Amino acid sequence: MIVLDIETSGVDFLKCGIWQIGAVDLKNPKNQFLEESRIDNEDIVTEGSMKVTGKTEEEMRDENKQIQKELLERFFDWCKKAKIKNFICQNPQFDTTFLKLKASKYGLEYPFHHRAFDTHSIASLKYKQVKGKFLIEESNGQFCSGLTFTKIIEFCGVEDKRRLMKDGEIVKEGSPHNALTDAKLTAECFSRIVNGKNLLEEFKKFPIPKYLK
Repeated sequence: MIVLDIETSGVDFLKCGIWQIGAVDLKNPKNQFLEESRIDNEDIVTEGSMKVTGKTEEEMRDENKQIQKELLERFFDWCKKAKIKNFICQNPQFDTTFLKLKASKYGLEYPFHHRAFDTHSIASLKYKQVKGKFLIEESNGQFCSGLTFTKIIEFCGVEDKRRLMKDGEIVKEGSPHNALTDAKLTAECFSRIVNGKNLLEEFKKFPIPKYLK
């Protein structure tokens, strides 16, 4: 299975572009992918995307970088080595929709199965098993799941050193978001929740909570 994360110039699938893809082969976690491209001329760049990634619009449009089509082609080629063609993502509907729409735009075949593993859903079920209830919070007048990726990381006993955003504003300073960093965190959390085991050497220093063993 392929643990995937992308960084985009915004959250609108039709108006924004992919400028970074990061991935980890779950079966062989030392096999990793990280590459960048320049977004298309017609793609827009939002303030939120620049704040969370620490990138400028000029950097996302860097003419020295490969085009998005080449980025997708290189990523799809890298994925050929993975035996199981299912993605594992934090909210896969975001990442996979971007990939599908861009692949269609450039006339590329989308070589992945339509099913994906969502770490939010998996973590929510484990959280309910441990805590006896789902983590439900009020957000903008609605009650919904409050199990953010940061809270999943903390639930798995790992420290989240990334920049934290809420409603488009930085609420905690930290490392800018990076696709491979997020893919690694997703892979580690998946392994701890599903297998009760550490996956990546860099997270070995963080003990696995007893409720995940």
